[in-house]
Amino acid sequence: MQVQKLKQLLNDLEPAIADIINQPGSPRAAYEPISYILSLGGKRIRPAMVLAAYKLYNDEYTEEVYKVAQAVEMFHNFTLLHDDIMDNSPLRRGQETVHIKWDDATAILSGDLLQIEVYEKLAEVGNVEILKLFNAMARELCEGQMNDMQFEKMDIVSNEGYLDMIRQKTAVLLGFSLQAGAILGGASKEDGKKLYDLGISIGLGFQLMDDYLDSFGETAKVGKRIGGDILEKKKTYLWNEMWSRLDDNERQEILKSYS
Repeated sequence: MQVQKLKQLLNDLEPAIADIINQPGSPRAAYEPISYILSLGGKRIRPAMVLAAYKLYNDEYTEEVYKVAQAVEMFHNFTLLHDDIMDNSPLRRGQETVHIKWDDATAILSGDLLQIEVYEKLAEVGNVEILKLFNAMARELCEGQMNDMQFEKMDIVSNEGYLDMIRQKTAVLLGFSLQAGAILGGASKEDGKKLYDLGISIGLGFQLMDDYLDSFGETAKVGKRIGGDILEKKKTYLWNEMWSRLDDNERQEILKSYS
């Protein structure tokens, strides 16, 4: 039954996603990468969470909830366009990343356009509370990404520091997705906060598994280069666990490989 409900949510999303994939715009060189990355698919978890939370309080979807779902998916893909440059990732969803297929400048500008369209969608919704929550979330996400990059320069970070970083970098967007859907559906502030916290927990679990699959997954299944986190000296729970089991000589050997 739950699988059927999820499939129905994803089916409900498709027209809204198709609208942003097929959007017009000029010059086409700036908009083709947007259509490209959105057409690669993905799990659509975040916009589905918007609709799922809304459905808890309201049976009929409105134009506003679809716009927020679109905004969430566009914002997620905006972060991927820029993140792939920063991580020098060659693959996304099993295909070439935008900065590889085109170039870095195109990926940056296409990402910027996606972010502008996010704010256009949210402006059309006209809900000040959701806009404020979105801005707070976006700020945290950028701060988390910067922490992730700074951690690459360190030999070790605490597990608490790592968890706070992935909360910002990954989990806050899932928390916002549930909270925004609930607000549009008419939820109380208390319920909205509880759903936000649920999204945070889901996001933490998602990122922990993603970090594991980066080292032990299969490219054909996860759709990206395996071992990217190791090559980029990312600080993950796996790195911390490895580091705790090494003696000083072994640690120095590991660090030499990055010099």
